[in-house]
Amino acid sequence: MKTSELLEAALAARENAYAPYSGFKVGAALVSSASKTVYSGCNVENASYGATICAERGAVMKAISEEGGLSVKALLVVSDAAQAAVPCAVCLQVLSEFCSTETPVYVANLSGIVHTYTFGELLPVPFNSIPE
Repeated sequence: MKTSELLEAALAARENAYAPYSGFKVGAALVSSASKTVYSGCNVENASYGATICAERGAVMKAISEEGGLSVKALLVVSDAAQAAVPCAVCLQVLSEFCSTETPVYVANLSGIVHTYTFGELLPVPFNSIPE
């Protein structure tokens, strides 16, 4: 899977974002390790801010509903932020169920990929881990 394909899928999903409160549209795309299928999601805001769904979680839910399980091979998140935006803490915690510490996480803005992290760099100690 090329990162350009993930970027294209995330950009397309971002166009469908529902962000009337923040105006901050986000798209995400992930590739399943098992099927090599790309799943995308966009943020869907709500007047009750806690009910908002981020793009990354939307992509995960879509993948789970289609495959019944998930192991993420790679994730890309795109926003219009100049420095690009990494997944929020809630999304990282959800993703910790499906990513390895070495899963690449690409963050992009509308011009392209800005930075690449490993999942472990973004969330070194998930809630379900006990540090040694």
